[in-house]
Amino acid sequence: MKLSRKRLRAFLLVSSVVLLTGCTSVNIEEYADTAPRLDIAEYFTGQTRAWGMVQDYSGEVQRRFTVDITGTFEGDTLTLDEAFVFSDGETDQRVWEFERVDEHRWIGTANDVEGQVDARQYGHAFHMRYPLDIDVGGRTLSFTMDDWMYLQPDGRLINRTAMRKFGLTLGEITLVFEQVDR
Repeated sequence: MKLSRKRLRAFLLVSSVVLLTGCTSVNIEEYADTAPRLDIAEYFTGQTRAWGMVQDYSGEVQRRFTVDITGTFEGDTLTLDEAFVFSDGETDQRVWEFERVDEHRWIGTANDVEGQVDARQYGHAFHMRYPLDIDVGGRTLSFTMDDWMYLQPDGRLINRTAMRKFGLTLGEITLVFEQVDR
């Protein structure tokens, strides 16, 4: 198939925009002066509950779930024990451990995440990016999870995670957290 010069230019322009859009990212430090201030150790210590959904690339909801989180903070270590229950009855568990590096940085590890995760918090926002293997239709695929949390004035925390592969967003996860025992 031969493309005309005009169509080739249009194709290259659209391809460039798609590639550049996939590579751009908000700098978390832009949220430094926002309120209310989020500190994940303060927010997650105790019991927290979240309601969430997983959407595919087209926006169609694929799964819904709840997660109950028990958070403990000792020294500089925040441990989050997360118990997931999916709408189809499946359950899962993830345990995160975050070590506070300074006022804005945490280093995280989880039982199903490869290596260490660099996480940062400024103002009302928290961000981390990490690899995660996910079962999709009987196959295990490795995604890059681009995870953002935003504390709302009413105390709820909204979490949006882009699931990326080869720089393309193939799915999104949305959660709303609420503190239970405070």
